[in-house]
This record gives sequence, structure tokens and C-alpha cells, in this order.
Amino acid sequence: MSYGFKIVLEADYACYTRPELKVERVSYDVPTPGALEGMLKSIYWKPAIRYVIDKIIVFHPINFVNIRRNEVKDKVLYSAVRKQMQRKEADPCIYTSESRSQRASMVLKNVKYGVEFHFELTGLKSEQEADGESKHFNIIKRRLEKGQCFKTLCMGCSEFPVKRIGLVDEFDEGQISREILEMGDVDLGFMSYKVVFADQGRPLNDDWENPRFSDRATTVYYRPHMINGVIDVRKYREELRC
Repeated sequence: MSYGFKIVLEADYACYTRPELKVERVSYDVPTPGALEGMLKSIYWKPAIRYVIDKIIVFHPINFVNIRRNEVKDKVLYSAVRKQMQRKEADPCIYTSESRSQRASMVLKNVKYGVEFHFELTGLKSEQEADGESKHFNIIKRRLEKGQCFKTLCMGCSEFPVKRIGLVDEFDEGQISREILEMGDVDLGFMSYKVVFADQGRPLNDDWENPRFSDRATTVYYRPHMINGVIDVRKYREELRC
């Protein structure tokens, strides 16, 4: 049995932020595999599986729009949260009126993507995890068919939700826009593939009930080509580099 899926995503806006341009956000031209993997985890995720993106299809023309957004420039301090949990005097809250910052963003608009992916077993299982591949496959398939998720599906940034998601048997490449087809073979340059955490998904304390994970991570890059709207991610996985 094949454990792969094909889905079609649509949204009004999307932003896959270039790591070198974080202050004033600028999106990549196309989604990053890591962002798509994160979105799939909002549909279904267990420590026992990991998602792998195999192909990305860009249906609509790549159009950008400049917007200004109010963002919070601070983060909640872990030390403040810990003190409050210990019933000590501490305020872990962020007050937007005090830490709000208006920033410009260059984001994608009117996007439609086809995503082909599969999942693999990680070998990481909590004591309650004793499921086989077929069970995970059936759960993912059922949730995709019903449009179920436990967290809002986002196109890169949380304020850009997925408008429509559908499970398909095959992609209709006839729907790829003329503008994309006329671009032919496009070298997308070095792009972020995903962020890899040092703990590899295993709790540092080996306690799945109260896990403690590592914050240390590295970004892995790759250099894909979009050929007539199709990015064969599987083809470029051998070229991953930190």
C-alpha cells in the first residue's frame, strides 16, 4: 500500500519569510517544504511519524503585495512564566499597547498549490504509541477528506489561513496558469528547506508525559528549480546543506 497523499491548497495570502529578511518580512516566491510540513502537523501528528514533502505545484501566477501589519516585538520570558508557576511575583504577559511595532511585509496573494507528500515512521514512540503505518494512513486520509484539523491551517504566517484544502487522486496540471508555464525552468536559488532541531523530536528527559525539548536548531537549505510550475522536491533532497 502507498502511504502518500496529494492535496490542493488555496488562500488569499501567504508568506514564507526569507530568514535573511526578518525585520521587514519578504516572502519566498514559493512555499518551503518545512512550512508545509508544519501545516500538515496541524491536521494530524504523532511522535511516531514525520511528514516528507515530495512535490510542490504552483498553479497561480506569483504575485506580491505590500502590506503593513502591527506586530508584537517582544517574547514572553520563560523565566517570568516559571516564577509565576512557582507562585512568585512575576508578570509573564505582553501588553500590545506597549510592545506593538508596525512593520512592512511583502507577501504572496491569491495562491494555489498542489502538494504531494508521504509520511515515514520515526521510531520515536511514547508508551501509548504502538500503531502501524496503516492506522496513521487511515486517520490522515479521513481527516483530509473531512477537512478536520486541531489548529488553523496557515500559509506560512498565522494570520494567513488556508481558505480551501482538498484531497485529490491526481493533480490537474492543465490548471497551471499560462504565466507560470511561460517561465519555463526557474532557478529559485538557495531556499530554506526546514529547521532541524538538535533533539530530533525525542524529549531530552525521555519523559513523554512531561517532555522537555531542546531549543537548539539549524536551518537546512536546498536549491530547487521550478520547471513549468512543478518543483520536484524529492529530486533535490540529496543536495541539502546547513
